[in-house]
Amino acid sequence: MGQPTTVVFDIGNVLLRWDPRNLYRRIFDDEGQMEWFLAHVCTPDWNVEQDRGRDWDEAVALLVKDHPTHETQIRAFHERWDETVSGIFEEHVDLLLRLREAGVPNYCITNFSGPKFIQSQKRFPFLSGFDGIVVSGDERLLKPDPAIYRLLLDRYGLKAEDCVFIDDSSANVEAARVIGMQAIHCADGIDLAAELRDYGFPV
Repeated sequence: MGQPTTVVFDIGNVLLRWDPRNLYRRIFDDEGQMEWFLAHVCTPDWNVEQDRGRDWDEAVALLVKDHPTHETQIRAFHERWDETVSGIFEEHVDLLLRLREAGVPNYCITNFSGPKFIQSQKRFPFLSGFDGIVVSGDERLLKPDPAIYRLLLDRYGLKAEDCVFIDDSSANVEAARVIGMQAIHCADGIDLAAELRDYGFPV
């Protein structure tokens, strides 16, 4: 492959520090009770349907019906969602801003609820600065479905081989490679600046 010209970011756990435990450690005194709640009530499978576009009020009502004794904790996931984001990965956001200063085209593909992404853009203005954004909840498509990557390429007139995609999920990284993108698995301890420099980006 030739040298890429464009960087495509994931958001959660690449740029934003997201974990429902950031919220629920403030709600549960007992770590074991919190983990049980997140494994059996507000589960990843339940949450991902909001990333697929399900309405939050509907999602909360479904769980409250099945788990009425946990209504307050369930509603907190929606009503106190900002608290699930503890902050940013400062070094990664700094890289994004340096890419922008250097005139490097930058985009994002994110598994994210549409309304919560808008909420996050207000809190973190750098999320509004991408040259193009694909939010799963708005498109009703989730990574690693190849269709969501192709949507970005088609919508913004990009070529897969010109793009480097960055994601914390190995499955999402592999899906990007399958459609022809170059990709970086943003795992714990990675030197993302070094990875981007190896691709020729001025960071």
